[in-house]
Amino acid sequence: MVKLRDGLGFSKTSNVSRKLSESLNLITPLGNTGFSHGSLAATRGTLRIAETFQSRQGEGKLTGTESFFIRTSGCNLRCWFCDTPYASWNPKGDQTRFDQILAQVQASGLQHVVLTGGEPMLSSESTSLCNLLRAEGFHLTVETAGTIDRETPCDLLSISPKFKSSTPDSNEHPKWSKLHEQRRMPIAIMQRLINAAIDYQIKFVVDSPADYDELLEIVEQLGVPAESVWIMPQGSTNEAMDAAAPWLKTWVEEAGFHYCDRMQIRWYGNRRGT
Repeated sequence: MVKLRDGLGFSKTSNVSRKLSESLNLITPLGNTGFSHGSLAATRGTLRIAETFQSRQGEGKLTGTESFFIRTSGCNLRCWFCDTPYASWNPKGDQTRFDQILAQVQASGLQHVVLTGGEPMLSSESTSLCNLLRAEGFHLTVETAGTIDRETPCDLLSISPKFKSSTPDSNEHPKWSKLHEQRRMPIAIMQRLINAAIDYQIKFVVDSPADYDELLEIVEQLGVPAESVWIMPQGSTNEAMDAAAPWLKTWVEEAGFHYCDRMQIRWYGNRRGT
């Protein structure tokens, strides 16, 4: 049982100092304890959250790691195959205070936290939440498309560049088709994020062999080694991933990259909270 202090969501042994808490707008400078729910500081320390849940990481180098997931709501892209439309095409969720988020993480008893979306770095408040979680001693993975030039303090930066084939149909979604294509591949921003990262991985979702050339071009432009690249099949069912494996897995292994199923689908099916 996690013991909370005066509604702040910090444990009594928290290593977050009062000075850091004030800098993150978590407490007001006037009181020794307590959260000023009506204050400007409380308003600033929030993010729109679609869902939080405990699960196993299903993708990349930490596959199988029990983690606490924080899924923000809202995205600057619109992949046609997005499997979390409630965080992108039709964003759901409420503004949630940092102290509430932290209390949930602490209560889970897990050490690994994953900040995902949607696009988790869409809000400038995300940097403050990242700083808070790391200051509390949690291992933090941030899953991002790498399109937003924002400080992203974390232990593992997981960038998933979006291929041209991810762009939604221009007839069905003319506005988002244009915006998605304009925003999806800022190589210079991705390079800056990688250079600033403690550790990173690049994850690609491949829809067909037509994505191969673009994938190799992106890897070359980013200047990342093959061992940092993870390839997954596009698909939301076991059948779809099984169908892709024969042509994709062989190519990935020959290229020297890592092949990775989307294991959360294997374990739990394509559903929320996994």
